Amino acid sequence: MNEKVLNHPLITHKLAILRDINTGTKEFRELVTEISTLLCYEAMSDAKLEEVTIETPLEKMETGKLNEDNYAIVPILRAGMGMVDGIINVIPNAKVGHIGLYRDEETLEPIEYYYKMPDGISNREVLIVDPMLATGGSACATINRLKQDGVCRIKLLCIVAAPTGIKTIEDNHPDVEIFCAVVDRELNDVAYIMPGLGDAGDRVYGTK
Repeated sequence: MNEKVLNHPLITHKLAILRDINTGTKEFRELVTEISTLLCYEAMSDAKLEEVTIETPLEKMETGKLNEDNYAIVPILRAGMGMVDGIINVIPNAKVGHIGLYRDEETLEPIEYYYKMPDGISNREVLIVDPMLATGGSACATINRLKQDGVCRIKLLCIVAAPTGIKTIEDNHPDVEIFCAVVDRELNDVAYIMPGLGDAGDRVYGTK
């Protein structure tokens, strides 16, 4: 199993508000940002630090610093954009790439319509962000595309995951760690996560 679930009272509390149908757009966005920041802290727990010398007001000292240029954030459009600020709170100098996918109505396979990555993406650790991991199709397609570009260090951050989506990633990309706030029960017949929180993109952008 390569998923890490943030089982924490603060996460449960924030998720309860996030899921609520009565939570408005502003609060929904803020909660997505807050939860994303917490996910990023967990995902960065194994980050490698570079030894540097700094000078405090009292003396010089040896310490570790993160080379933020080694990281890129890749939101899956459009809902993934709602998580970017939460990650940038932790890694403010990380570069940001974008991938856009839509589902073919006949084959149900994800079709790429936009792809733009920072220079040197193959040398960076990439954090893919998407609030919902449902079937796992879009996340899997994103990982495939990044690996085609030579990326070999990838983590997937999502807020709500379904067992189906986790299995899709584990079966196809066992090297990719999944960080999520919660694993929900199942998918319904139109691939919405149950009990879920509805369409994350619509709720982030207030389009419904």
